[in-house]
This record gives sequence, structure tokens and C-alpha cells, in this order.
Amino acid sequence: MKQILMMSSSRKGVSGYLEHAEDQVHAVLKGRAKRVLFVPYAGGITFSFDEYESRVKPSFERFGYELTSIHHHKDARAAVEQAEAVVVGGGNTFVLLDRMYNAGIVGLLRERLNAGMPYVGWSAGANVVCPTIRTTNDMPIVEPPTLKAIGVVPFQVNPHFISGKPSGHNGESREERLAEYLAINPDEGVVAIPEGVALHVHGDSATVLGEFDALHFRQGGAVDKIATGSTFALASI
Repeated sequence: MKQILMMSSSRKGVSGYLEHAEDQVHAVLKGRAKRVLFVPYAGGITFSFDEYESRVKPSFERFGYELTSIHHHKDARAAVEQAEAVVVGGGNTFVLLDRMYNAGIVGLLRERLNAGMPYVGWSAGANVVCPTIRTTNDMPIVEPPTLKAIGVVPFQVNPHFISGKPSGHNGESREERLAEYLAINPDEGVVAIPEGVALHVHGDSATVLGEFDALHFRQGGAVDKIATGSTFALASI
């Protein structure tokens, strides 16, 4: 059974790094893995993979899990094949997907996640388990071979969701951006997840975790709340 955690972000409000996420991470990893493989590919742009690992590792050790980054392994595919669980951090989604394709692990991750290997991803790490990365908030600073992603979750997510426009902002709101997406892609579904919120995918269902509701954006501008704590069928999106 699939066990996937799609987190909006590594922080909530003014809380520390992954401070809000312990219970969410345990929902997927507890009793299923003791050691996790970290994929830092979305970072390593303005700071090194070593630095990224050093940010994430203390949190997972505090949660009770041993963490090692994939960049220490000569063979990325072998590292994924042998992993008890995979953790993918946020950063730039286009860079993440490009590096995953270059490492030859996209299809392998699809196979392993469909077979039940636990997965935790935030921000870009949540986008990349969707069918495509077309609902990321990131700039396309590189061009991956394709925008098609791991695709183990049958709908799109939009992390870091914030409603409306800040004062003085004259560009599109997130609601307007997602309405544009659905106007061009009317048969697709998008779930927006605010900061601190996560989707726990278990088998063919998902549960909303965190303080706030998730939002299901549908073609034509309709938006349905998915209450925190509630469980829904993946096929319903």
C-alpha cells in the first residue's frame, strides 16, 4: 500500500525547520523505516548538498530516523533500490526533476512507491509525485527532459498556497493562476495545500493533516474545502 506524505512546506509560520512536521512524518515512517535516504536535488543551487543535508538531518534524528543523502552514493539508482524510505526536500521543482531524470531514478521511484516504500516530500518534493510539475510555484531556471513527474498521485498539488493578493500586488492571485491552469486542463484536478498542511496518501485514499483545510480547485472556478482530518478517495479529485 502506498505511504506518501506531501507537505506544503518545511516550516509553518515562525516555527523552526520541520518543527511542525514530527507527527506528520511519523504517520508515514513510524514502524515502517528506521533509515531514510534524503534527495537534496531541489537545493544545491545557492548552497551545497552537504549544507542541505546538515539542515534536514538533525530534525529526522530528533524524530528517531537515521538520514543519509543520496549525493554520498556513487550509484543513485542502487541507493534508491536499497532505501527503506525516501525523503525529498523542497527548493526548485524544475531543478529537482531535471536532476532526478539525470540520475535515472524517476521510473525507479515510481516502481518503489507504488510497491509501498514510504516517501516524504515537501514543496518541490510534493510536486514531483504528481503526474506533472505544472502546478509548482517555481521559476523554470532549467529545462527538464519533460514536465512529467513520478506520477504516483493522480492529481496535481499546489504547495505554499495563500489566498488573495498582498497589498500593492497587481499580478495574478494563486486562485487566478489555478483557474488558468484548469481552463487549459479541464480534466485535471488540483489540491492546494497551505503552509503547515500535508496530504497523507495511504493506498487509494488521502488524509488532510495539519491546522488548516486543503482546497480542491475544479474547472469553472469551483473550490471545495477538504477539511483537516478528513479522508478522501484519490479518484474523487
